[in-house]
Amino acid sequence: MFAYILRRLGALIVILFGSSFLLYNLSAISTDPLADLRLSDAQNRDYLIQALTRELRLDLPPPLRYFIWLRGVLGVFVGNPNFGLTREQQPVVEAIVDAIPTTIRLVAVATIVAIVLGIALGITSALRQYSRFDYGMTFFAFLLFSLPIFWVAVLLKQYLAIDFNDFLVTAKISPPWIIGLSALTGFFWATIISGSRRRVLLIFSGVFIANSVFLSLVSATEWLSYPRLGPIAISIFSVGVAFGVTYLSVGLSDRNAVKSNLFMALIGTILYFPAQGLLDSNRPRVGILILLVALLISAVAVSFIFARIDRGPIIRTSIITSMLIGALILVDQMMQAWRPYVESDDVNYRPVATIGQSTIWLSDVSFWVRVLDFAMHLVLPTLALTLISFAGYVRFSRGTLLDVLNQDYIRTARAKGLTERTVIMRHAFRNTMIPLTTIMVADVAGIVGGAIITERVFAWQGMGTLFNKAINSFDLNLLMGVILFLSTLAILANLIADLLYSALDPRIRVGAGK
Repeated sequence: MFAYILRRLGALIVILFGSSFLLYNLSAISTDPLADLRLSDAQNRDYLIQALTRELRLDLPPPLRYFIWLRGVLGVFVGNPNFGLTREQQPVVEAIVDAIPTTIRLVAVATIVAIVLGIALGITSALRQYSRFDYGMTFFAFLLFSLPIFWVAVLLKQYLAIDFNDFLVTAKISPPWIIGLSALTGFFWATIISGSRRRVLLIFSGVFIANSVFLSLVSATEWLSYPRLGPIAISIFSVGVAFGVTYLSVGLSDRNAVKSNLFMALIGTILYFPAQGLLDSNRPRVGILILLVALLISAVAVSFIFARIDRGPIIRTSIITSMLIGALILVDQMMQAWRPYVESDDVNYRPVATIGQSTIWLSDVSFWVRVLDFAMHLVLPTLALTLISFAGYVRFSRGTLLDVLNQDYIRTARAKGLTERTVIMRHAFRNTMIPLTTIMVADVAGIVGGAIITERVFAWQGMGTLFNKAINSFDLNLLMGVILFLSTLAILANLIADLLYSALDPRIRVGAGK
């Protein structure tokens, strides 16, 4: 395996610098940084042309300039990299380092949500093939797949920012909206669970009534104006998380796992009260760390108490449950900062932001108000990116799982008497992830390059904006710095995908037949 990795890295390095040579020369030949100066009427035009020619070494042919640039890049191996300066005389490395965190913050949540929801709904659609839910998801996925991102972004600005901010002034849900949202929710769950016509109608009616009552209570209590979960909601959600994680991981038939996770739900509810003091202290980051460590230690300890043998799966499910409960406590803490954030002069009851990465003039506020500000600026761009990429994962996961379910080993597993949950989660799902691995790894590497259109619509200063700036200003050093960074990510993504193949499928081993 080690020799295989070295061979792949060697080949990928050759590809990397071969492609950089072609891109550098093509970019140098196709651009003319002196074009504007030649048309200028300035008296010192000739001096400016000579100065820029000397600065960018335009008197040298592009291939020679490439090797001068490459010599600076190779300085990374001796601890002295030099990617050159931008047109504003800023080091290219600094410009890229400043843009990367912004892009990661923009696309990380969108990618994770798209992958999780897309695969989950795609698998559900495959298991309900030719059902109402399958037809609905197919239509919805193709619809989202065909929408241009800039149009989606503009719609989100109008309806989830401008109109929703107006709605938050009173936070009263009108009866037509209650009926419409309840009907949509009832239709969703009825199509997922499916069954006979009578069963579908019963599910739809039950969900419709429950959701109508819930939304009416939210409107009457003005919960949207003063949102908070509190210990009661935390305990209810924790129990739901415990059952859900147990079902997906080991199945509800494993009583030890059920007891362990339910006990973790109890511990999480108890830890909610001391966590309030820790998270409201002058060092909230330390409080977050202490809370997560306490939940992690509790999960491992509870697993050893309830599990006598085969502790591995139970420890895994308990840890996942504890981390999700910790996330609920942190979300509750952010909700408590809602009123101070909304009522601040800088926000002025318009919390859903349409442009920018943060309210930069927001000062002298608590840690949680600052975190909430970052989160509210992420809502629209994250949703726009999620809707577009989510559709692809739905289609790919559905098609892949349908192909896997027709294999002989799936029929054999069912003939042996294994439960449907075991067949799907232990046998089919793992093999479904093999082709999806390439898509996910390449997608993660590609989006770090920056969602150029999304960043432009929402005025974010990330890698996409940097790339666009380099092209428009004929900044060859900046352009090559961005391209080299993205090419390196793409190459590493391919290598990681190859390594993940062998981890997911035991049949794929380097030198396995020797």
